Amino acid sequence: MSEKRTNIGGQAVIEGVMMRGKKIYAMAVRNPDGEIVIEKKDWGGLGKKGIFKYPIFRGMAAFVDSLVSGTKILMRSAEIAGEGWEEEELSPFEQWLTDKLGDKINDILIYFSVFLSLVLGMGLFFVLPVAIGNLFKSVVPTWGLGIIEGLIRIGIFLAYLWLISRMKEIRRVFQYHGAEHKTIACFESGKELTVENVRPCTRLHKRCGTSFLLFVMLISMVVFFFVRTDVFLLRLVTRICLVPFIAGISYEVIRWAGKSESGFVKVVSAPGLCLQKLTTAEPDDGQIECAIAAMKGVLEDEPEE
Repeated sequence: MSEKRTNIGGQAVIEGVMMRGKKIYAMAVRNPDGEIVIEKKDWGGLGKKGIFKYPIFRGMAAFVDSLVSGTKILMRSAEIAGEGWEEEELSPFEQWLTDKLGDKINDILIYFSVFLSLVLGMGLFFVLPVAIGNLFKSVVPTWGLGIIEGLIRIGIFLAYLWLISRMKEIRRVFQYHGAEHKTIACFESGKELTVENVRPCTRLHKRCGTSFLLFVMLISMVVFFFVRTDVFLLRLVTRICLVPFIAGISYEVIRWAGKSESGFVKVVSAPGLCLQKLTTAEPDDGQIECAIAAMKGVLEDEPEE
């Protein structure tokens, strides 16, 4: 079989998998009756608009789009899987909001979730490392503070992944994550998309979001090495303001790594692939079926030669 590369990527969702092509995405979720429900929609967002079609900027757009659209897709998958919030009895305040805002309540919840995630993420992975690193400013040179912050940031990230991987619900999502990677690997190997062919494929992939986040942290260490200040508040502001730029660089690195098989790329990709052993798990056949259904859903509208 001849190997090929694809731009199709995806994400694990609640009881299913989403696969995304250039213009549309397909989500396959198993409902409470055990049936696979497939939904297809156009992939909107900032991508390919204005400056966001150029290198670095397209990475910034992809980062924002993945947060907003990814949250929408995740919430929708929970509804299909029978875990939607609307099935629960609403509190008086929630009922008042629903009566006042109507269908807009879903969009408000999504954007609030994204905002809250950003605030918590910034606090955990930027404010906290800078605060801890500031304790060392009297014993290390200014340029060393960025390295210390980076090591603390990576340590928090690894601890966070290890802790959530112990949760039963997250473990199941990680299995779907593995199914997503295996299905893409099977397609790129040129084999027919069947459970039997997907099952033995690798669950590690160079274009994974886990690798992207690790690249963000490693590249931030390099960038912050050159952005030096021993003023705590100024250092914190520069760290936060440079996040979109670092995300853009990381996106370009991931794109490049996904298209190359050079020895250097294998070395660069190795830490992210190793980390994916924590964020993916071996899926069962039913989970692989969902991933295949999502992939075929995209290929029906965007066939690849």
